[in-house]
Amino acid sequence: MNEPVHVPLAPLPLDCRAAAAVLNRGCVCNSIDHELLRHALESGSGGGISHAALRTSHPNLFSDTAVFVAEAHLQRMADIVAAIERVVALPAWQERVFAYAPESAQYVPAAAGVFLGYDFHLGADGPQLIEINTNAGGALLNVKLLRAQRECCAQLEMLPTEQIAIEAEFVRMFRAEWRLAHGDAPLRRVAIVDEAPTAQFLAPEFELFRQLFESAGWEAYVLSPDQLQFDGRRLLHAGQSIDLVYNRLTDFSLDDPGNTALRAAYLADAVVLTPHPRAHALYADKRNLAALSDDGWLASIGVGENDRRLLRAGVPATETVTPENAPRFWDERKRWFFKPSAGFGSKAAYRGDKVTTRVFAEIARGGYVAQRLVPPSERRLLVDGVEQDLKIDLRNFVYRGAVQLVSARLYQGQTTNFRTRGGGFAAVFAVNCGGNRESGSVAAQFSTQPDGGDLQCQRNDNGR
Repeated sequence: MNEPVHVPLAPLPLDCRAAAAVLNRGCVCNSIDHELLRHALESGSGGGISHAALRTSHPNLFSDTAVFVAEAHLQRMADIVAAIERVVALPAWQERVFAYAPESAQYVPAAAGVFLGYDFHLGADGPQLIEINTNAGGALLNVKLLRAQRECCAQLEMLPTEQIAIEAEFVRMFRAEWRLAHGDAPLRRVAIVDEAPTAQFLAPEFELFRQLFESAGWEAYVLSPDQLQFDGRRLLHAGQSIDLVYNRLTDFSLDDPGNTALRAAYLADAVVLTPHPRAHALYADKRNLAALSDDGWLASIGVGENDRRLLRAGVPATETVTPENAPRFWDERKRWFFKPSAGFGSKAAYRGDKVTTRVFAEIARGGYVAQRLVPPSERRLLVDGVEQDLKIDLRNFVYRGAVQLVSARLYQGQTTNFRTRGGGFAAVFAVNCGGNRESGSVAAQFSTQPDGGDLQCQRNDNGR
């Protein structure tokens, strides 16, 4: 049942950054239309996946609300991504990161690596880069989510997203990875590979990718690494050669015994593996954040002032934890967030003010970085008819330095998760206070009202 909700607003400056913050707090409404989401998930030549089954198995995968982000903040994130791309290309950067990279990362493949994930918090000083991931999940699910949004605040004009062709962009990306290695030779078979893929939390997305690849004209499979064999020339599944592997493994170095065939084929240039160990070493090892936040070192290797200014503003101070400096970090622990150097998905990551002496003793032995704590911004939403504030994490999906899609994850607790009721993936809309607007943006018309007013939202329970 829909009914108007009137939220009193304070006067607003004509600033889209402030407007986005007010929208995230004041537009307490549910923007998702589950009938549209059902159509987005279940349409397509491959039959899609069941919306009802997904809601049952993954009740907190999608949030029912959207997140608003100022265009200036979206642009700043894209600028930081581009600056890092330029830094990573420098020989001195590669010399530093490969000094601690695994052996498999020394091999130089032709492919660039799909789905880099740049994760940001919106701090008081703008976007702050929390980490970079090389097998960032959720991109295709978030495209489906974008197509299920409806306007829920009277003063906002959400531009339609039905025509967004991001899936086609994803197909072009994988085709580009193949062509970097093999030019115009035909791509025939693709495998999405993860350990025990049907048991993975994002297994529904694997099936969506399989169908997307099939629609592009490629045979596609979802496989575990033990279903692959290497005969010295080809990577095989059931006797058929696999041309390209979309790698969802979290064994970033391919050192686990179960990944022997895939590793051998990769090092023999017998398969296009994307993303790959070299991409993880170049971008995603958490020790790289210490290098990106070391302004003096960046200057010494020739990084220009403009890029260094972006990185100073957008990368929180990060240091490698050692037994020698661990006592200082314990004393200052409330100011830091501790992450394993080769970690992923918030595993074994700890806020300093929550860490116990037992856990810190493990951290102090090494293998961790300490990153200056950046509290996330928040989104107010309705959960079972009750207003709650959830934290926001923004993920930029990036290929070769270009941002393809920005999504949000809403959560409570120390780190992102899909266990928070009302949380999960959320669509992101840019707040535009004038000028040209593109699909996927909103016009914050109310921000031109100097006397504030009521932000009128439509409450929609959506079965919650």
